[in-house]
Amino acid sequence: MLHSARLLALTLVAGFFLPAARAEILWSDPASRVIHATPVGSDILAGKVKRDDKASDVLYFKFHVDPLSDAANEPYLALFQLVESNQFRLGVGNAWEAWGYSAAYTLETGPSNAVAGEYNLRSAHPEADRLGGSRPYELPDHNHDKTIVFRVQYVPGGDDLVTVWLDPNLSHGATAENQPANLTTKFKANASFDEIHLRHEGGGNGWIFSGMAIATAFEDFVVVRFWQTWWFNAFVAAFVLAAVVVTVQLLEKRKFRLQLQHAEQERALERERARIAQDLHDELGSLLTRISLLGGLLIADKNSPQQVGMHAEKITAAADQTVRALEEIVWAVRPGSDTLQSLADYIVHFASELFEGNRMRCRLDLPHDLPARTLPLDTRHNVFLIVKESLNNALKHSGAQSVQLQLKVEGDLLKITITDDGKGFDLARAADGHRNGLGNMRRRAEAIGAVLNFSSAPGTGTRVELELKFTV
Repeated sequence: MLHSARLLALTLVAGFFLPAARAEILWSDPASRVIHATPVGSDILAGKVKRDDKASDVLYFKFHVDPLSDAANEPYLALFQLVESNQFRLGVGNAWEAWGYSAAYTLETGPSNAVAGEYNLRSAHPEADRLGGSRPYELPDHNHDKTIVFRVQYVPGGDDLVTVWLDPNLSHGATAENQPANLTTKFKANASFDEIHLRHEGGGNGWIFSGMAIATAFEDFVVVRFWQTWWFNAFVAAFVLAAVVVTVQLLEKRKFRLQLQHAEQERALERERARIAQDLHDELGSLLTRISLLGGLLIADKNSPQQVGMHAEKITAAADQTVRALEEIVWAVRPGSDTLQSLADYIVHFASELFEGNRMRCRLDLPHDLPARTLPLDTRHNVFLIVKESLNNALKHSGAQSVQLQLKVEGDLLKITITDDGKGFDLARAADGHRNGLGNMRRRAEAIGAVLNFSSAPGTGTRVELELKFTV
């Protein structure tokens, strides 16, 4: 997948990075020139380009105009004029009698023109006539500037073929072939030249000419925005390549992490199954073995009512322990038991049953509303077993009048404290970890990353503190 994505992105880069072959700008003059009262004009080309009657190629001419003379100043002349050996050839702009954008010195006369050699240019905004129809030309008007492009196909020894576009589409992707018909005018003319003059004669304040150029292809006049350039496209393609590569890498890493997480979950499940099997073997196995032995003693002493009663009481106690052990295992593996609230509820249930009918009082101090926290199976089970061991120790060994269990949450910490007012014990003598299961409790705390502290001394009671930081 990653290899395919890189190949695709590299293909995009290659396509955008290599610019298409361009034609050639032969001459250009971007400056603005105000032309007024210049009947003949003067050469602005300075010999940069020329064509005679032997030419057989194609040239494209472009200029931009803003008329300062309008229809109220008619008749007047304003032309981008081709000149050969001081003879006027084809001129494009506004012919004397055309009264609209037009060509002059043509070899044909336009269908709507009255003077030979003048040819009105087709426009996308034709003028309305008195009868409600339209004339196929547009009157020049100040502040309504226009771009004019014309093509000359030179015919050696013959009439040159001229195509003029009035305000053509010069946006990205435009060509001579896809210009609208209502912008396109075709005729024949002599378009040989060795000079270009800008002419104005007659009424008005003249024309402003700018953006003049001669090229060998229409596409050289197309306006390419920066986001349409090859280098911008190359940058975008490179960005796409980088984004694809980074995205694929992130997806692969995420997939790998999910696989690791799944594997870890499988391992945790296996560990939990092994733990449950061990609990069943150790606790339930010993309890059931005890019940079996007591049952044998009960049969053996069936003729002694006193012994039968004692054995029956022991069997009942062992059966109760077995039921509680089974209940504990079921709670530990039940899917709905993975919350802090479930842990607190089960501790209350266990403590209430453990101290029921016993002279030792058990006071429970738990908040009514616990935060919605999820506890992994092994974490909640080990926390419960530590609490269970502490309460059993207090009940069996402390000789206390009361025991208190407090559970509270402070930020990301779960704190459980169990205290009794019993006889206590010497912690130094219990340092080997064998007294009252202290070592087993410490191992359970370490397994879940909890902190477990004991404080006790002879005659002062015992205090067990467990602190567990919630995982996100």
